[in-house]
Amino acid sequence: MTAAARVSVQTADFDLAAEVSALRAGDGGVGAVVSFVGTVRDRSEGRGVSLMELEHYPGMTERAIEAMIDAAMARFDIRAARVIHRVGPLRACDQIVLVVVSSAHRGQAFQACEFLMDYLKTQAPFWKKEHTPEGAHWVDARSHDDEALARWGIDSGNVAP
Repeated sequence: MTAAARVSVQTADFDLAAEVSALRAGDGGVGAVVSFVGTVRDRSEGRGVSLMELEHYPGMTERAIEAMIDAAMARFDIRAARVIHRVGPLRACDQIVLVVVSSAHRGQAFQACEFLMDYLKTQAPFWKKEHTPEGAHWVDARSHDDEALARWGIDSGNVAP
């Protein structure tokens, strides 16, 4: 898979089956494929959420995610990875993020997938605005996301992979 095909930041929805098929196409060394699909919840911190808007800096965001994948490739024995992150307005139940990782063995694929999600939650330059009955507000960083990244030996204040 080419470097350009590893990351997509897009408004359009994605097809999990098609993405998994493309990631493992023609690679006879793949023994495991692990995927994570994140969806928009209808509640956040006890409040109803009618809409979530995601913004990013085009170019900068893709480069940051590419660096995350490079870090995962160096850290884990994986064959390929694919990340899709949606932007724009999203409603409850909409798919928001996809991480797919292939490896010869499941353990490395699971770890790399989790590593990439922990990294995305804290280091990818996305901004989220939730619309609730009380009005719209920007979502602040959450300490449990920083703690998840720290278990990989990465300080959330350090943006380098």
